[in-house]
Amino acid sequence: MLDSSPKAFIAEPSLLRGHRVLITGAARGLGAEFAKAVIDSGARVVLSDVLLEQGQETARSLGERAHFVPVDLLNSQSTQDMVQAAVDWLGGLDAVVNNAAITNSGGVPMQNLSESVWDDVMAVNVKAPWMVSKFALPHLEKSPNARIVNLSSDTALWGAPNLMAYVASKGAIISMTRSMARELGSKGITVNAIAPGLTLVEATQYVPQHRHDHYMNGRAIPRAQYPQDLASTVLFLLSPASGFITGQVIPVNGGFVMN
Repeated sequence: MLDSSPKAFIAEPSLLRGHRVLITGAARGLGAEFAKAVIDSGARVVLSDVLLEQGQETARSLGERAHFVPVDLLNSQSTQDMVQAAVDWLGGLDAVVNNAAITNSGGVPMQNLSESVWDDVMAVNVKAPWMVSKFALPHLEKSPNARIVNLSSDTALWGAPNLMAYVASKGAIISMTRSMARELGSKGITVNAIAPGLTLVEATQYVPQHRHDHYMNGRAIPRAQYPQDLASTVLFLLSPASGFITGQVIPVNGGFVMN
């Protein structure tokens, strides 16, 4: 069985040259990895997150083409201010990666799930991507290569148990992606979603080992999944190469779920 990490990801420096990208939830984990890949591909990036110090440190580590803007995605005004600050620093906007999400309901049967947890998960995972996209829309309309990439999850494709709020929110992202794609296609904006499998990041370190083993053993490529496994898909969906692809959901999970 494979147990090695993926080969080092090497970005094409000119792929996104001149592009201006906003990534939410980018202080750490997948968002930070996406920001690094996008910058390595020639773009300038605004990272946003509620994690102030960690976000600032991540942006500093990525160099002068990275900038951090704090945000509270539970607050509409904070979200709008964040988008405007991103546009001000970037001088416009070509792409949004709606990566920010919370789980909060892991291991909780549906009958024990609290209303407050449900509301928080839906607010961050569903309402916030809509708000970010809504506030970004007037700026994306001015771009010749406008892109929105939403992060779903393969749990929405197979129905993971005891994770109902999260699974429901990621299923909503799939439906929202398709609706947005229909609405925005005539404006020259593509909207697609990525559905990752269980990925080794800080947020998943508390997932029991037997769940990691279950995923790994069920994959056609039987190894752990790393953030860099997703980076090339994000770059493709942001690039001119994907200009006629919209409304699609791409599972990136080593073949655990085949859509």
